[in-house]
Amino acid sequence: MFEPEDILRYRSLAIVGLAKNTGKTECLNYILRKAGDRASRFALTSIGVDGEKTDRVCQTEKPEITVPEGMVFVTSEKHYREKRLVAEVLDISDEQTALGRLVTARAVTEGKVLLSGPAHTGGLRRLIAQMQKRGVQTTLVDGALSRLSLASPTVTEAMVLATGAAVSGNIAELVRQTKYVYELVGLEEVGQEWQDKLEGIEQGCWALTEDGQVEDLHLPSVFMLEKAEGSLLRDGCRLFVAGAVSDKLLQHLRLQKRPVELVVRDFTRIFALPESYYAFLRKGGRIRVLHRSRLVAVTVNPVAPSGLVLDSERLCREMEDALHIPVYDVKRAG
Repeated sequence: MFEPEDILRYRSLAIVGLAKNTGKTECLNYILRKAGDRASRFALTSIGVDGEKTDRVCQTEKPEITVPEGMVFVTSEKHYREKRLVAEVLDISDEQTALGRLVTARAVTEGKVLLSGPAHTGGLRRLIAQMQKRGVQTTLVDGALSRLSLASPTVTEAMVLATGAAVSGNIAELVRQTKYVYELVGLEEVGQEWQDKLEGIEQGCWALTEDGQVEDLHLPSVFMLEKAEGSLLRDGCRLFVAGAVSDKLLQHLRLQKRPVELVVRDFTRIFALPESYYAFLRKGGRIRVLHRSRLVAVTVNPVAPSGLVLDSERLCREMEDALHIPVYDVKRAG
């Protein structure tokens, strides 16, 4: 099972699920239990609200978050007042959320807390930078809204991917869907030269020429393909898309006479279905990223909100066979 040392190598780590009820909070509590006397080296927060006893959507029981003594945590004023532990306030930010300002505190005793951190990824990036200035080695982010955007390497350095029966009650289908995301996470990076040239481009579609130039194709979004002036490949077969990659774009590129290499900022920008992605690859297409995400572990929750329970050993075994990495049922391991 992965240990705190595996996580402390990174400045920040997001725990992200493929759906609600895939065991993110169970995974987080496993990490918090294992922290032990290293708790002071971690900080803890969330996007959205997490730590409730009951899931508001599915009305199923959820594990509460137990913060160990010495750990820094960030939550809203409302939930700080409702905490069930003794804590020392370190800072109250000017940033407002729907539940009040954000309170940064250190747990003096172990106890329960509801987490409600920054409302958006920009605020989260600033918070992680502030934690580093406080001497925190790693900030843990619980992805309460199951947003893969939290795992963007522009937000957090590393990630744990939580999957399970809530995604699909069929093991083969669950493995298929998880493998697709796993492959996106592992997309190869472009070289440093292209990273330097493309880093500052925030929108649009651009041609990357053979002589190393970046040419504007005057297409603000791939959702406006029908308005493109001429062929997207008029300057070569390599493109950079700064925004989202859709099914429509991959289908369009798949129909070109020459195989296309597509460069995107990171895996979280790909919103295409697996069918479109694999069809693009079969035609010789290739996708690379400016920044690759670091996957620390894959965890599974074999129990669905409906009450369906998958065979945990079989699920882990088949997932490991497909991904070629260790896969953990955190609840059993804990």
